[in-house]
Amino acid sequence: MPTPAAAHPEARSYWIGVTSSDHVALAVAGGFIQLNHGKAGPLERMRVGDGFAWYSPRTAYPHGESVQAFTALGRVTGEAIVQADMGGGFLPFRRHAEFLRASPAAIRPLIDSLSFIRIKLHWGAAFRFGHLRVPAEDFARIVAAMGRDFSADFGEETQLAQSA
Repeated sequence: MPTPAAAHPEARSYWIGVTSSDHVALAVAGGFIQLNHGKAGPLERMRVGDGFAWYSPRTAYPHGESVQAFTALGRVTGEAIVQADMGGGFLPFRRHAEFLRASPAAIRPLIDSLSFIRIKLHWGAAFRFGHLRVPAEDFARIVAAMGRDFSADFGEETQLAQSA
């Protein structure tokens, strides 16, 4: 379990947001993170420099084709939470982010090695709230599966347990 951010204000956190891959494409193109239908609460827990990955269960919500992969990777860059006007009275909250070139990574080969997935048989339950903070070791595994280098991209070393 990661140490609470409040105990170590300088510590970096790592987050996963859950949304369809079509919405991920919009966020990456726009350089922002928007979670839980535009709620501010999840964004308030993030800090500049935190790592962020998108997990996409489907291509589109709610009936798109199955994706079940991590589809984007980046860092929080915006200090302020901003509100966007999407029209029709929809004013979602967002934070600016920088996204890295990364390859999608299927979740299934990673399930057994990710500690935040407590019940492996029901792995999807870990994503049910739309966002979650994950340990650095788990985030490093996701980063590697997406073809990136955790130490180079996030400036941290981590001790990864050897997979059995």
